[in-house]
Amino acid sequence: MDKPLDRRRTAMELLETMFEVEMRFLQSGPESLDMLAGAFHTEVVVHEPRSLPYAGDWNGLDGVGALFRKMREIWSDVTVEGLQAAQNDDMVFMSCTLSLTSRASGATVKQPFAEVLRFRDDRLIEGTPFYHDTSEILAVLR
Repeated sequence: MDKPLDRRRTAMELLETMFEVEMRFLQSGPESLDMLAGAFHTEVVVHEPRSLPYAGDWNGLDGVGALFRKMREIWSDVTVEGLQAAQNDDMVFMSCTLSLTSRASGATVKQPFAEVLRFRDDRLIEGTPFYHDTSEILAVLR
């Protein structure tokens, strides 16, 4: 008897689900952490650079929800273009062009962006973003 294939989701499938949930959460009014559970593991941690206004490690669904709410306060628009990804087991390496529009000034920064992501059970458990130029991002926010 043939054993059924253990179909793993591709890097692009994982990323599309994660970004769709993240963007829906960022654009929502009263949000529910249940929305995040579809793409983010309950033990998720996101490591944001120390130089950004949302610096630090954001732990669990509560932490990721707080991170996204903080980002929503700062950015009126966030878009991802030219998404590319490579996968090695549970690790996904992604790159894109990230556009961020400041809610306060209306100014937009557009730059290369990369992230190292680790998934468990098809949900993000750890993310480390790499912004091309955090100084440019901070200048747009001033």
